[in-house]
Amino acid sequence: MKNLIHQYFDAYKGLSKEIWYLAFITLINRAGTMVIPFLSLYLTEDLEFGLTEVGWIMSAFGIGSTAGGWIGGKLTDQIGAYKVMFSSLFLSGLCFIGIQFVQEFWMLCIAIFLLMTIADSFRPAIFVALSSYSKPENRTRSLTLIRLAINLGFSFGPAIGGLIIIQMGYSGLFYIDGFTCIGASIIFLALLHPKKAKVLHKEKIPDQPLKAHKDRPYVLFVLTMVFMAVAFVQYFSTIPIYYRDIHHLSEFQIGLLMFMNGAIIALFEMPLVKYFESKSWSNLDNYFIGLLLIAASFLILISSTWVGVLIIGMFLMTIGEMIAFPFSNAYAMERSKLGKKGQYMGLYSMSFSISHIFGHNGSLNFIEKYGFDLTWIVMTAILVLASIIVMRLQHKRFQLYSISVLTFKHKLRKK
Repeated sequence: MKNLIHQYFDAYKGLSKEIWYLAFITLINRAGTMVIPFLSLYLTEDLEFGLTEVGWIMSAFGIGSTAGGWIGGKLTDQIGAYKVMFSSLFLSGLCFIGIQFVQEFWMLCIAIFLLMTIADSFRPAIFVALSSYSKPENRTRSLTLIRLAINLGFSFGPAIGGLIIIQMGYSGLFYIDGFTCIGASIIFLALLHPKKAKVLHKEKIPDQPLKAHKDRPYVLFVLTMVFMAVAFVQYFSTIPIYYRDIHHLSEFQIGLLMFMNGAIIALFEMPLVKYFESKSWSNLDNYFIGLLLIAASFLILISSTWVGVLIIGMFLMTIGEMIAFPFSNAYAMERSKLGKKGQYMGLYSMSFSISHIFGHNGSLNFIEKYGFDLTWIVMTAILVLASIIVMRLQHKRFQLYSISVLTFKHKLRKK
């Protein structure tokens, strides 16, 4: 038993203090974005918008998130990850405070778009910072620690936000959300100031860096991320409806299933990642395994009407998530050695934002026309297609295609 506990805590050893600082700041920031889970309620209850208008505002949310990923990546390459992260934290705090005063529909669409553009520019920057503040052998676990902070923040944030709304109303929520982001930026400035922070590992950038969108294998990889993310977001939009309408679960029972996901991630993701790192499998191998597990989580839902399949499905999805996300990110960071890291990580971040634009509305409309079972089959097929593409990427000749092209171009330019 002692040996098991020792191995568990070993998974957290060897990470730099800068990574722990980043995780702490991320925890504060994610817990602080309490407005997001209550946005649709705020729009319908306080501002009395209709569902169609809310749909357009949420689309602006997704488009802003996508723009933030791209712009954040470009700015990270131009001015550095540190400036982008600090600016994103501070300015998004101001936006959260100010957005409560915008109540006209089209102005609110623009405001939400700008807010998410600024807030989500943080994501590619933190990925680039991770590669600088962690040794190559610890990079995947460093990423997993950041993911843990994000999950914990999203777990505590809504609970705290609900209490704030009861006591202070939505106005109080916007203020506290804004001040939390600004506070995170001040802590970031104090703990990770460039003069204080020590860069542990810095990648060498090629003389002629490859643009991310011209790296064909990487673009295909990002496409698989979009496929995975479209399926994954169903667990936070359509799956709860499925639990309620088909299996007649109460809100409390649905909450327990969601809590199961967060609890397993919080307790076991880091040891699981460490175990997979100890194997000789590549990042794409691990990503492939994660995709298949998430696909199985959808397929099992149509295998039986027994309520127990919901628990099995959530378990399979959670294990798949814990494997697919860290190792897909590790592959993206490894691949970014070919060019400018910000662009690569920006494209990676955009895959999740794109899924929010199409994943929710598309699946809800599909369910309305064809039902849940066919929707789960489609999600399984999308994930299987992503797995096939990953298998193709695993082929060494294809994997090294863009590297060979890049080397050939360099030789021609030198001549």
